[in-house]
Amino acid sequence: MEKNNISVTAVNKNVRSSTRKIALILDFIKGKKADVAIRDLEFTRKRIAHDVRKTVQSAIANAENNYQYDIDSLYVKEAYVGKSIVMKRFRPRAKGRASAIKKPYARITIVLGEKKETKKEIKKKTIKEPIKEIIKEAKK
Repeated sequence: MEKNNISVTAVNKNVRSSTRKIALILDFIKGKKADVAIRDLEFTRKRIAHDVRKTVQSAIANAENNYQYDIDSLYVKEAYVGKSIVMKRFRPRAKGRASAIKKPYARITIVLGEKKETKKEIKKKTIKEPIKEIIKEAKK
């Protein structure tokens, strides 16, 4: 089994927030490098960003410890949220009635992937390295 075909996931099962609020933040980090995503989540002014950041850090730890991925090449491949349980509470209303208050929970799933170097990036490296050596020799 090749290392590149394995997707690294982390799931936070019971997050006390609605799925719509979490989806805003997950859309914000999709496709970003893992370290950039953590940095952005740290400075996001949303309460739920803290729980999302913990989930991303857990996924990075899974990739490093279980699959020996290089942390610098990880990016957020997928980030999605689903419904979990809904706590139901009741408030007293007028005329002896009661109205329901729903307190939703959500399930956050973060999938990380490893970015491979493209042919253009490899080509740039192979072209730049000999040029740097030539410049160093010319300065001597």
